[in-house]
Amino acid sequence: MHHTDAQDAELALGGIEALTEPKRAERWMRPVEIAAAGLLVIMIVTVLANVFFRYVLAKPLIWGDEVASISFIWMAMLGAALAVDRHEHMRLTVFLPLLPERLARVLEIAGSVLVCLLLLRLLPVAVEYAYEESFVTSPALQLPMSWRASALPAGIGLMAVLMVLSVLRSREWTVIGGTLAVAGLLVALLWFAKPAVLGFGNWNLPLFLGLFAGFLLIIGVPIAFCFALATLGYLTFATNAPVFVMMGRIDEGMSSLILLSVPVFVLLGCILDATGMGRAIVSFLASMFGHVKAGMSYVLLGSMFLVSGISGSKVSDMATVAPALFPEMRRRGHSAPEMTALLATGAAMADTVPPSIVLIVLGSVAGVSIAGLFTSGFAIAMVLLVVLAILARWKARGERMEGVRRAPLNVIGKTALIAAPALVLPFMIRSLVGGGVATATEVSTIATLYAFIIGAVLYGGIPLRRVGGMLVETAAMSGAILLILGAASAMAWALTQSGFARDLMTLVTGLPGGWVVFMLASIAIFLVLGCILEGLPAIVLLAPIMFPIARGLGIHDIHYAMVIVTAMNIGLMAPPIGIGFYIACKIANVPAEQVMMKIWPYLAALMVGLLAIAAVPWFSTALL
Repeated sequence: MHHTDAQDAELALGGIEALTEPKRAERWMRPVEIAAAGLLVIMIVTVLANVFFRYVLAKPLIWGDEVASISFIWMAMLGAALAVDRHEHMRLTVFLPLLPERLARVLEIAGSVLVCLLLLRLLPVAVEYAYEESFVTSPALQLPMSWRASALPAGIGLMAVLMVLSVLRSREWTVIGGTLAVAGLLVALLWFAKPAVLGFGNWNLPLFLGLFAGFLLIIGVPIAFCFALATLGYLTFATNAPVFVMMGRIDEGMSSLILLSVPVFVLLGCILDATGMGRAIVSFLASMFGHVKAGMSYVLLGSMFLVSGISGSKVSDMATVAPALFPEMRRRGHSAPEMTALLATGAAMADTVPPSIVLIVLGSVAGVSIAGLFTSGFAIAMVLLVVLAILARWKARGERMEGVRRAPLNVIGKTALIAAPALVLPFMIRSLVGGGVATATEVSTIATLYAFIIGAVLYGGIPLRRVGGMLVETAAMSGAILLILGAASAMAWALTQSGFARDLMTLVTGLPGGWVVFMLASIAIFLVLGCILEGLPAIVLLAPIMFPIARGLGIHDIHYAMVIVTAMNIGLMAPPIGIGFYIACKIANVPAEQVMMKIWPYLAALMVGLLAIAAVPWFSTALL
């Protein structure tokens, strides 16, 4: 994987800082960066003001949610445009490098041309959507809703300009012309054959939403645009539904107030990284357990668990923990591939520790209590932590311990004192959301303010010149994540409207073996989707379909959520396709083929933990 691939994949996981500085392609995008960063600040300040007025003065700001919502959708759409500018949209990059270089280049340009066509087709629809929204007035501010809906044509227009410029600069005129000709011919054929295509009924689903979307994924089209192109094709040629409906679903998929916490938790990870709070936690755990056999493996797993509880992002966790622990682990005889395998599977283990962006999105799309998910996520991560720790202890039989001494009490005390303010954060987040004191969005803003102040006072602060860059990076990352959610929502709507969900429910409920077979089928589906799609789009696509079936079979919502999220995370770290696996290799700077030989026992341990979680609902529901 080259640099942009690592960034693309990193983004999808809610990564914090690019492994290499992203190239800003267009100077004229600078005002857009400033606007996106400013909107993020307005959103955070509004939520904090809301919290203050509601809980301290007992006078809630009735217009607060509306201001936050308008800022949020504009920040998301401008951020999605920034992600195009910085080449940070998440895409599958496993297959292109396997092809001859010229063919890979041709396919990449062809994919970009298709994205241009998509954006140019959606732009007038977005303008019409914003115009229709002008007839609706917001309840508190009495503003036309076109104020917020105009973000969609603004963002799509900017992305279209950036993509067209990118394609033209490639100067691959033959490829561009060829792609346009083939696309035009296909569109004309499908248009004339529409009556016949309509006659296929639900066989159009695997054709458009399966094969076409799969082909786009393979040629490296960013996931958000794969979903949007497949949905646009399906609606245009296989249904009589207007494309206008798709714009409404994209808006709805990106606009849930619960999702406001996504950019705030991404920013929290930036602050954690910049202030060194994560490194303080790692140092404390190393002083406690560094002297025991497999001690550094325990420290690595414990660090992933606690740091994950602050940042909500796998990439940030791995980038914080690896540099702090790997030198000492190497000295004790751990091989680099073995450490990287533990790092990758540790990240998969810790993904349910709150604040988890995946859990927030799942709660939003499936209508499951986020407080319940956060409470259960802690327990599930503990189960997986124990399984991995047992394997690490067994593997440490030959570990070199000469020269390793127990840390003096004064050193433990000192590192504990330095780490204490950072250690408070994961427990504060869990208890405030789990106790129903505040929403995930409110808690994320409180935690970010706390981390910023504590970071400034106790950890040396953040240089002012970095703050702007962190805000822009957060906006770009959040925009790319939210665009995937919007496009996946449109695709999920198409799946649901086709009757696919009803047919699937009939099929599954008719299977012998009841809930056990359904649970095993769910594990298999989400393992595969975790490999191919990454977590968020898989959840948005399938959660609205699968959760009603699970409820019908008597499976507890929280129990089912924990099983599918864990399965997805294992898939994400599974070679040869799992994106998370390659990011772990990149962060550790170890060749992927070496790690591939060592990761299977750790993945097997996670599978044992997953089957235990699936078979014993108590693990998921005991703390509720």
